[in-house]
Amino acid sequence: MTGVMDNEVKPAVDWVGIGGLIFFYFLILFAGLFAKRLMEMMNGKKKQQPADNGESGLTNTEDLMLAGRNINYAVGIFTMTATWVGGGYINGAAEAVISGGILNCQAPFCFATSLCIGGLFFAKKMRAMKFITMLDPFQVKYGRKLGSLLYIPAFSGEILWSAAILAALGSSLQVICQGLISENTSIIVSAMFAMVYTLFGGLYSVAFTDVFQLISIFVGLILALPFMITNENVTSPLQETVNFTILENDVLVNKTKSVLGEIEYPSLWVDGLIMMICGGIPWQAYFQRVLSSKTPQVARVLSYCAGVGCFLAAIPPVIMGVITINTDWVTANGANLEEGAYKLAVPLCLSKLCPPVVSFIGLGAVSAAVMSSTDSSVLGVSSMFTRNVYQKVLSPHASDKVLVWVLRVTIVCNTLIAMVIAITVKSVYGLYVICSDLVYVLLFPHLVLVLYGSKYVNRYGMVSGFSLALLLRVLSGEPVLGFEAILRFPGYVEGEGVGAIGFQNFPFRLTIMLLHFAVAIGVTFLTDFLHQRGVKVDPLENYKFRSNGSSCSSSSEVSDDDSLHRTKVIANAAAVKFEPQQGEMITITTDNATIEDRVP
Repeated sequence: MTGVMDNEVKPAVDWVGIGGLIFFYFLILFAGLFAKRLMEMMNGKKKQQPADNGESGLTNTEDLMLAGRNINYAVGIFTMTATWVGGGYINGAAEAVISGGILNCQAPFCFATSLCIGGLFFAKKMRAMKFITMLDPFQVKYGRKLGSLLYIPAFSGEILWSAAILAALGSSLQVICQGLISENTSIIVSAMFAMVYTLFGGLYSVAFTDVFQLISIFVGLILALPFMITNENVTSPLQETVNFTILENDVLVNKTKSVLGEIEYPSLWVDGLIMMICGGIPWQAYFQRVLSSKTPQVARVLSYCAGVGCFLAAIPPVIMGVITINTDWVTANGANLEEGAYKLAVPLCLSKLCPPVVSFIGLGAVSAAVMSSTDSSVLGVSSMFTRNVYQKVLSPHASDKVLVWVLRVTIVCNTLIAMVIAITVKSVYGLYVICSDLVYVLLFPHLVLVLYGSKYVNRYGMVSGFSLALLLRVLSGEPVLGFEAILRFPGYVEGEGVGAIGFQNFPFRLTIMLLHFAVAIGVTFLTDFLHQRGVKVDPLENYKFRSNGSSCSSSSEVSDDDSLHRTKVIANAAAVKFEPQQGEMITITTDNATIEDRVP
């Protein structure tokens, strides 16, 4: 179904839209395949140089992940804004306005705010420490194996985000092709395009196609708005309250739609607001842009600019949502809009309310831009697996050549997983809400703790807090995925009808996140207290330090990560206070290995 009743005449294939689609698809593919060479030409040199004098040389794998740490303001503003602005963002914003009004379209405002907060508190700090992926500080703090546990929520969030983008793209092509190819086929073809150039160009391709993506979205949507508003099938001026006829279960239903909307469940609304702001920060898709910036200050400024760009990019799709409510779709499209077809609002408006030339630019540019958005999340989740799981845990001695191939194989696998989810789950807005949900509950507390409260959390606290939060979140259910809640918080709303799924009318995500913090810190204080009383909680907590021939033991937790050049190791023994000095050789001996390195 594409918003048309079975007994009505099916609209013809939009050949203008298909022409625009093919043109922009190959434009994005060309930009992606030749991105590295084009970026070198833009910088006026044959080879990318390190971003600063203190930057050590990157391996080929790290170069693919971080584009040589050479992202400047010109490319950086586009690629950082594209962290969120893509198909799921554009189509999802319009879908949310139609479904619940502007007040219930929280994601654009929240994600824009999260970019600004990320710039203020996290970007400069992460870039200054020269990490390769977002999971590096977790492995420095908790060790390679426990730190890699946090790959699970990071993987889930990035894959769901990729799926949301692909689902949005399938919606666009569904309107353009009108049955010429199926929605599922369009998702598969689009994912293959993005996968091909990401395999060869890495972040170079992601960054450069982001430039085309943002320009395409802004030009395509802004150019189309005046034609939509002045279309004869659109109520002029736009009304705040409209009697909107939609198709529900093959039955026409008249509903009164408010453009502004209303907040029916305030506690749930606030819970979602905080969740999307804080849950919009701990993403590899964001931090790979941060860590690829030339300097820490550039990373911070780009985050601020991206926050503004993210907010501005939401204005056209929100207006399109309002236009959709004010449109006579029987006249414009030959049928009433179905309730399940709200995600088609943007492509429908571009196709049915604009002249052919504008439709060519709008549909082609937006659809191709949606396709290019997939690459970032797929590359991000593949980079984390290659470095933080395969290299750090499964095969620490793997060569750089092997890691490059692992990265490429992982890109293929993750693309396939995202495609399956996109084909299965149909709500675009629902998908990217779940994305933030996972990283908010499971990752955000540890990102804050490892960067700003490292002394307040250890491995015991990490495992305890993470396990409890994961258990509570699973038991709380998820209507978008059809999971009924087992743990029902106060105010739980039962589903209406047989087999209907209810939902939590309580700030349960905020509650679980705060419990995660509290348990992690509480268990840490408890285990530290037991250590100080001489209770041996875990033999793996005892490390031996040797410096200049002298040795001392410590029960304080030190990571077994081998990247000592990223951190200073300080051990406090009962009788000796020991702090290695710059240039001094330090050895850490555990039951598994002995690691030597010079303190920078």
